[in-house]
Amino acid sequence: MRLRNTKIPKDAVHHPVFARFYARMSVAAESAAGMAAVRAELLSGLSGRVIEIGAGNGLNFAHYPPAVSEVVAIEPERTLRQLAVRSALRAGIPVDVVPGTAEALPVKSEAFDGAVASLVLCTVRNVQQSLAEIRRVLRPGGELRFFEHVRADGRAMAATQRALDRTFWPLVSGGCHTSRDALAAIEAAGFVVETYRKVNMPEGGIRLPTSSCVLGVARRSAVVDRGPRGLRSRF
Repeated sequence: MRLRNTKIPKDAVHHPVFARFYARMSVAAESAAGMAAVRAELLSGLSGRVIEIGAGNGLNFAHYPPAVSEVVAIEPERTLRQLAVRSALRAGIPVDVVPGTAEALPVKSEAFDGAVASLVLCTVRNVQQSLAEIRRVLRPGGELRFFEHVRADGRAMAATQRALDRTFWPLVSGGCHTSRDALAAIEAAGFVVETYRKVNMPEGGIRLPTSSCVLGVARRSAVVDRGPRGLRSRF
């Protein structure tokens, strides 16, 4: 693995209470909320070297296809990173779990064929800097696979999301913001969004402020184009 000499502050992200809660909740959500199927769809067809940003406790690792030669998994939170290391030992492909933040990825430029952002753009301090870093480390034409919270379609739920994001929700949920516009941010960072679909999590039952998500594929273009670009939906 080719790492960049980037200084990483000790415990740059530190949410030990949330990390323990998330670890338990995410395992339960694999079957109860249908997350395992979403992870499989998110990673299907990837190949070559892949960087995963915000790997959490490593639940994606079991779903990487055999065509992936290596995963470099970035996770800044110590508790989750330790759990990710255990998950990496059980993965069917080589996984290297590395401390780091999305805003300063400790890897060389254009070193990866694919990148994965799964429920991470909602938590980062600087969305555009994080996406610029992802674009930097992807080779030209490389894929960004994303699964992210998005603003709800309904006016009342969207207002609830904004209220939560301005008050206590980021403090108790590891920095999560439920109403960020992930699609627009990905496009503005110079990616071409090739396909996406909206997902409600869980798929059945009551809708929560965290239910509205988007799952899709974007590609790094050779030249950054910040002009308007149409999005093509699969539904």
